[in-house]
Amino acid sequence: MKINKEEVSEQANEEVLDQKEQMKEDKEIAQEESVKEPESNLDPLAKMQGELAEMKDKYLRLYSDFENFRKRNAKERLDLIKTASEEVLRDLIPVVDDFERAFKASENESDAGKVREGNHLIFQKFVKVLESKGLKVMEDQIGHPFDAETQEAITQIPAPSEEMKGKVIDVVEKGYTLGDKVVRYAKVVTGA
Repeated sequence: MKINKEEVSEQANEEVLDQKEQMKEDKEIAQEESVKEPESNLDPLAKMQGELAEMKDKYLRLYSDFENFRKRNAKERLDLIKTASEEVLRDLIPVVDDFERAFKASENESDAGKVREGNHLIFQKFVKVLESKGLKVMEDQIGHPFDAETQEAITQIPAPSEEMKGKVIDVVEKGYTLGDKVVRYAKVVTGA
């Protein structure tokens, strides 16, 4: 039987590693026992004071983390409020430019129909920008029952027919919604 030198050295290395691991484990166990022994020798008051100090430290760290979060959140909210309308304003600037060009062109124009047509085109562009941002006009309100959630009755008039009582007879100002939220209540005339 021939024994290879490499096999012998591998076995020796493994034995040395096992011995080192065993020594580490023994050392850790000895440290744990030495740590446990003084704790059992401490009086309960000192133990409680140590725990109290540890809890106070945790509380202070948690409180400071929360305060930092609150301040950061408030700052981000203010920044968001300041710049929230930036996108809408950027999209409205071309409409303002169109109005300026229309005013300049209408100074020399004698045909009121062309001026009216130009103003109508600019109005349509303006409405498209608002709709692209989610603003919607409340439509088809005449003849429908009064809805206090979306309408504001400014006056009541005698209903022209019995079936129009409690319903919208006329819309003085259109109402607008942004998503599900009412931005402006429709001002309506109801039948009494």
